[in-house]
Amino acid sequence: MDLDTFIHQLHFDTDKLFHPDWKIDWEDAPLPYKLYRGLPEIPLSAEVPSTLKKKENNQSPSLDELGHFLWYVYGLTQYSQSSLMDDTKDKLVSYKQSLRRFVPSGGALYPNELYVYIKLDEIPNGIYHYDVAHHRLILLREGTYDFYLSRGLEKGLPISDCFCTIFISTVFLKNFYKYNNFSYRLQGLDAGGLIGQCLEIANMMGFSTRVCYQFLDRSINHLLGLSEMEESVYAVIPLSKKSSIPRVDDEKSEEMVSASELCREIPELHHASYNRSNKVIDYPVLREFNEQSMFETRQSFIKLTKNNTEASLGTQLILLPITECFSYDIASACRKRYSPDIDFTLGKVSLTQLSILLKETFSFVYQNDLDITQGQIETRTSLFGCFYNVEGVPNGAYSYDNSTHALQRIAKGDFREALQSGLTMPNVNLYQVPLCMHIVGDREHLKGVLGYRGYRIQQMEAGILMQRMLLLSGALGMGGHPLLGFDANQCDDLYRLHLKDKTSLIQIPIGPYRPRAWLKGSLHS
Repeated sequence: MDLDTFIHQLHFDTDKLFHPDWKIDWEDAPLPYKLYRGLPEIPLSAEVPSTLKKKENNQSPSLDELGHFLWYVYGLTQYSQSSLMDDTKDKLVSYKQSLRRFVPSGGALYPNELYVYIKLDEIPNGIYHYDVAHHRLILLREGTYDFYLSRGLEKGLPISDCFCTIFISTVFLKNFYKYNNFSYRLQGLDAGGLIGQCLEIANMMGFSTRVCYQFLDRSINHLLGLSEMEESVYAVIPLSKKSSIPRVDDEKSEEMVSASELCREIPELHHASYNRSNKVIDYPVLREFNEQSMFETRQSFIKLTKNNTEASLGTQLILLPITECFSYDIASACRKRYSPDIDFTLGKVSLTQLSILLKETFSFVYQNDLDITQGQIETRTSLFGCFYNVEGVPNGAYSYDNSTHALQRIAKGDFREALQSGLTMPNVNLYQVPLCMHIVGDREHLKGVLGYRGYRIQQMEAGILMQRMLLLSGALGMGGHPLLGFDANQCDDLYRLHLKDKTSLIQIPIGPYRPRAWLKGSLHS
C-alpha cells in the first residue's frame, strides 16, 4: 500500500484499513505486557507512596524512588470487571476483565513497553526491561553505554550526567490483532500519553527530562535487543537531577557515525520472551511504515521553526478569567482519571473550570530535540472545542488562543447531534457532554520536514496533550474519554480547518459523570 494513502485512510477513511474478512481472535490475544524468561531479576519495592513529593537535594534517587516513578508512569494500578449484554433475544451477560494503568490505551491493550538504562549504586549499570506484571527490573545487558548512546541521539546530549534513560517502544502485535492497520494511529497516541505521564511524574519528583524523537533507530533497538520486525523504540527520555538537560558543545559529538556502524560495536542479544499468542500474524504496512521512518545517520535530524502567520478563524472573542496557577496532587489526579462511556451526565461547567483546563493544558514547556529553544507544544498543536451549557460561553464551536487566553467563536449553535452522528461506535453519549475538545495539528502530519517519521511524532505530541488534559479533568472533578472513532472531515468542516491546512487528530469529550456499575479494585499496596 502507498504510505501517503495509508496516512489518509488512518484519519479520513478508516473502514478501508480493515480487510473484509478480518476477524478478531480473542482466544489468541497477546498479553498486554512483555515477559522475559531466564534473565536476572531485580524486585522493586511494592510500598509505593500514595503521594509524591519533590526531593530538595540534587542527589541521584534511590532504587526505591526509581521504582515508584516507574509504577506511577506505567505500573498496573487497577483491576476492573464490567458486564456486557449481547443484542440477541436471550440477552446473555458476559464479563470483561482488564488490568488498568494511569495512562489510557485503546481497548486497554497497552502496546508500549518501557526499557531503562540505569546508573545507580544499588544495582549494576545496564539496560533493563520494566516488568510491569511483577513490578521488577529484568537485566538485559550489563555495562555502561554512555558513549554508545550519546552517538545515537542528538548531538551534544550529556547522557553521562543522567542517572537513567527511558526508552518507550511499541510492540506492533499487541493491538494489531484487534485494530488491524488502524493500530498504527493508536500506537503513536498511546506512546504520547506515556510520554506525557513520564513528564508529569518526573516533574513532581524533581527529575529533569528531555524528549528525544530523533535517534538512530537500529542502534537503539540493537542496544535493547529488540527485533524491529516486532518492536521498535518511538521515544527516548533521559532523566537527570540537574535543573535541566541542555545540549553541550562536544568535539566527540561531531563524529559522524551510522546506525549500522554503532550496531557492530556491541554484541547482538538473543533473549527469550513470551506473549501468549500462538498464531503468526503479519502486518506488512506497519513494518514498512516503521522502516521508512527510521534514521540511519544524524544528518537526518532537524530543528523546527515556529509558524506565527496563522490567521484567526473566529468571529467573536471571549476573554477567559485569569486564574492563579492551578496546583493539584498528581497522584490523586492519576487515581481520579476516568473515561466515561455512557456515564456522562449533563452538568454546568463553570467559566473558571474551563479557563483552568485550557490554560493549564498549555502551561508547560518541555525540553525536546525538535525545537531550537526550550519547546512549547503549542507550536505544532492547538485546541478547538464545541461547548454546550458552559457558564458565560454561548453554545458553539471555538478555537483557543493561548497567547491571549481567549476563545474565538467560529460557529454558533448546539453541535451535539452532529458530533454524535459522526461517531463510528456510539459508545459515548455526547448529548450529555458540555465540552467536546479536539486536538488539532498539521494536515500533512509534518511529512514535509520530518518525512514519515513526522506522522508518529505528531501523534505522540497529541498524546502528551491528551494525557495532560485528562489529568487536569480528573483534578477538576470531571472525566474525559479520548476518541478516535469520530468523523474528522465533519469536525474539520465545522472548524474550517482546511483554511489553515489543519486537521482534528483526536476528540476528547469532557464533563461530569456518574460512576458506572462495575467491579474494580486498586492494585496499590
